[in-house]
Amino acid sequence: MLVSEILAIKGKVLYTVAPNKSLAEAVTIMTEQDVGSLVVFAKGQMAGMLTFREVLQAVHKGGGDWEAMTVEDAMLNGPMVAAPNMEMDELRRLMVDHHQRYLPVMDEGTLLGVVSFHDVAKAVLEEQSFENRMLKNYIRNWPAEEADR
Repeated sequence: MLVSEILAIKGKVLYTVAPNKSLAEAVTIMTEQDVGSLVVFAKGQMAGMLTFREVLQAVHKGGGDWEAMTVEDAMLNGPMVAAPNMEMDELRRLMVDHHQRYLPVMDEGTLLGVVSFHDVAKAVLEEQSFENRMLKNYIRNWPAEEADR
């Protein structure tokens, strides 16, 4: 399965934030949209990624003043990215090796979406379910002449 197929299953809704926004504003967006990440865009380019991990690290670092911090202060600079033609196994390896639960999917500088570890797990389950149905159907319709041999 390709990353582009995972995006097709998931949908391509994107949530972004500017680096100069307050961390409190970003948390509000993440909470209201029920998402675990925001892609940070500056001047039409991806500048970084903000996930709940970076938010928690900023809260710990900033103490009572965390709400005044900017997204740029907390975001992950230069996150790993996935390509739409990347195989799911390669995507999983990239996520695990770089400890990133969310990966932006880029196609020559264009953001196509964000794939989460949850999206990958869901795609694996759907793929396995499909294969199981196909195998069960094949077994039920086993050719008679082969069964008699």
